Amino acid sequence: MGRVVVSRLKVLMSAYACAPGKGSEPGVGWAVAREMARYHDIWVITRTNNRAAIEAELARSPQPGLCFVYWDLPNWARFWKRGRRGGHLYYYLWQLRILGIGRALQAEVGFDLIHHVTFVRYWAPSFLCFLDLPLVWGPVGGGESAPRSFWRGGGWWSVLYESSRQVARWVGEHGPFVRATARRSAVALGTTEETSARLRALGSKSVETFSQVGLLDHEFEQLGRTRGNSRAIIRFLSVGGLAHRKGCDISLRAFAQANIAGSEYWLIGDGRDRRRLEQLACALGIAERVLFLGKVPRHEVFSRLCECDVALHPWLHDSGGSASIEALAAGLPLICLDLGGPATQVTTNSGFKIPAHDPDQAARNIAAAMTALAQDDDLRRRLSRGARERVKREFCWSTKAKHLDSIYRQVSAEANERSDGSKNRLNLMANRPLVRLGEAGDWRWRGNRDFLIKTSG
Repeated sequence: MGRVVVSRLKVLMSAYACAPGKGSEPGVGWAVAREMARYHDIWVITRTNNRAAIEAELARSPQPGLCFVYWDLPNWARFWKRGRRGGHLYYYLWQLRILGIGRALQAEVGFDLIHHVTFVRYWAPSFLCFLDLPLVWGPVGGGESAPRSFWRGGGWWSVLYESSRQVARWVGEHGPFVRATARRSAVALGTTEETSARLRALGSKSVETFSQVGLLDHEFEQLGRTRGNSRAIIRFLSVGGLAHRKGCDISLRAFAQANIAGSEYWLIGDGRDRRRLEQLACALGIAERVLFLGKVPRHEVFSRLCECDVALHPWLHDSGGSASIEALAAGLPLICLDLGGPATQVTTNSGFKIPAHDPDQAARNIAAAMTALAQDDDLRRRLSRGARERVKREFCWSTKAKHLDSIYRQVSAEANERSDGSKNRLNLMANRPLVRLGEAGDWRWRGNRDFLIKTSG
């Protein structure tokens, strides 16, 4: 008899960060879960603080085949995690605890595979790898590095940050659980070639390069609104935290060097470097043409994109860059450094990739690209069309999900062949059956009420 093809697989997904209507990692977790539920039955383990936003979205737009499992550490542990304090340790402990949750769910559901989605960090483990199931790990990033010539641009703090990041990666790479995650993964997805190389060095058997950023179809359509062309000025825009690693000091210097008549530069975001960057704008004599808009909601970011002409994202080592994809989807030609995730997004038909040898050279080259775009309307329109086409072809989740579906099916088929079509089922919950609560879709474990499952549809 031929091998039976399963139409919908049962997938256990780990998405620590997962929330609708957001960018960055929460947006990645939500987009992957939502889109993959079109193909398979998805159980997502995520944090309890994501529950309100998720359930509000599912109430508006139910998604059959999508089930969320909410869990967090106790209140005392969440207290010291506030801000960036203790975040890495909190995530590590959260990952460790969901191994038990995963075992309990596996005994009841019988999954075909596991998919770790967020955090998108290759040097942190996924403890779900210890379940007897094939693991799709990623996309994970973090293997990208800023050239050392760029480290001192933000003063002593930027040197400390980059040095600490290098140490954290080294510690993670040499940790037994990260190496176990790499070895046990059926497929590891690296966000860039730099991360993919590190995954291979850690022992991952099958590695693909697959960006974690993308847009849902309705977001792509929303960003496709026609921008007004009647204004006499040209606006440049950067979106992201105001930190040295975002290269804002380089883009400010480039804007000053280009000195384009009637131009403006808008910066959306906030961070520890805002005061320093405002002082730099004053020192460069461009303060009256630079607008610091602060942190704004994502829907307002979309509106601002439609008011601008060119995006500047000279990030030093971002593994993805959701803001850059949003800018391209809005039809803004993108100027970035030839580093990290943005460098994989930009082509000669959608923007400029600037070599990154040192900050002074980068600023000069960015200024030249800004001038070329400001002076050539035809070039700007051509790159604008190319930017939209690039996102539609490569970075919409409806397209990316098809590739993930093929990975799921291949991984599942290979696992079935190795096990001769039989599955090893854990039975760790024989004395703790599920009990249905009054509200439709709510489940809890008898004798263990520290996490909640919510179904959709």
